[in-house]
Amino acid sequence: MKKEYCGLFGIYGHKDAARMTYFGLYALQHRGQESAGIVTYDGQKTFEHKGMGLVPDVFKEEDLKHLPGHIAIGHVRYSTTGSSQLRNAQPFLVHFKDMQIAIGHNGNLINTWELRQELENEGIIFQTTMDSEIIIHLLAKYLNQYSLEEAIAKALAKVQGAYSLLILANNKLIAIRDPFGFRPLSIGKMGSSYVLASETCAFDLLEAEFLRCVNPGEMIIIENDRLRRVQLAEPQKSAYCAFELIYFARPDSIIFNQSVYLARKKMGQILAQEAPVEADFVMPFPDSGVYAAIGYAQTSHIPFEVAMIRNHYVGRTFIQPSQDMRDFGVRIKLNPVANMIKNKKIIIVEDSIVRGTTIRTRVKKLRELGAREIHMRVSCPPVRYPCFFGIDFSSKGELIASSQNVHEIAKFIGLDSLHYLSLDGLKQAINWNDDFCLACFNEDYPIVPGKNCGKFCVEW
Repeated sequence: MKKEYCGLFGIYGHKDAARMTYFGLYALQHRGQESAGIVTYDGQKTFEHKGMGLVPDVFKEEDLKHLPGHIAIGHVRYSTTGSSQLRNAQPFLVHFKDMQIAIGHNGNLINTWELRQELENEGIIFQTTMDSEIIIHLLAKYLNQYSLEEAIAKALAKVQGAYSLLILANNKLIAIRDPFGFRPLSIGKMGSSYVLASETCAFDLLEAEFLRCVNPGEMIIIENDRLRRVQLAEPQKSAYCAFELIYFARPDSIIFNQSVYLARKKMGQILAQEAPVEADFVMPFPDSGVYAAIGYAQTSHIPFEVAMIRNHYVGRTFIQPSQDMRDFGVRIKLNPVANMIKNKKIIIVEDSIVRGTTIRTRVKKLRELGAREIHMRVSCPPVRYPCFFGIDFSSKGELIASSQNVHEIAKFIGLDSLHYLSLDGLKQAINWNDDFCLACFNEDYPIVPGKNCGKFCVEW
């Protein structure tokens, strides 16, 4: 599972909006390590700076000085649609008549192919491969006849799928969440300034107060230092992404009105009840399995150890090794504590198994170091079905659990035993009230994907 994703941050009414956005994006770096961008507005003009790589690599002090304004939106990206190119970095900025409009998007549209065909048949020329650009073109189309807010409503009535959006349009900062609420988006207050972010950990860094989540189907408009709301669409049966709580969100965040840390810890506690096993210690593969492993260890009364150490200074790129240094990319990130492993019975707690290849390499290393038994406990059910709403497994062929049973997966990875958290156990851990999307586990899609879903992905 890739850790990169997409993160949004916006601020209204701060004299140093760009700098605040920089720090907000820094807190959201775990959601996107491919590119970063900020767009600001100073009351007359918009300014932008975007680049490939991590936030501190993209933005230097001089760059922030060239981003004046009291309103800003920022975006960190990992692409689920579109290729890894600077032209696809967000926010996406356009000038249309007397409006300067920037948009940042977290999610994935499932009718991208149809909408793009329709717009190209009308003569629209696309500059990127992002589904976000489709929203901009639809918005421009309706701005010929309607006000900004009406045009947004018309445009979003055409799209299907997951979207949390931030839109900067002249002196307005607008936040929108799709009617199913797939992706998180929160509102906060920092002094007299309003802030918006994918996760509340961005508020904590800035010492902003978390007010509430943006509701599904809701549009928040901040203008003239005031906030108002419009219900764009009737909320559907909620379909919050369970993987946000399992894996993506930072553990110190509150999303979907839940503590991520406590949800993951509870997954581990329930897992220990469902699949006990005798062992010398419980360990995670940092950082993804840490909090479920704590819950497992505390419930089973087995010591918790960090027997695999993560190198926190590995950036997006590094000098590539020679061909004979196999699995270097895995080893540079995690390294076992050798004298902890020999002759030990080990329980590894992981948050998920998607393809299985990386975990197999790590388990092989533990075997080489003399581990007597290796048992794995996974804090979610088997991922058997593709996601079309913004998670990076969009085809069934990528998923090891779609073609192999638990025994076969255990054999492939090299384990003495393997157990996944049950679906009922997951529901208990996330306080499920028929309000989460669990389609990657049970194929119950909130929106039925069309035949062209996932078809559009052009590499430029």
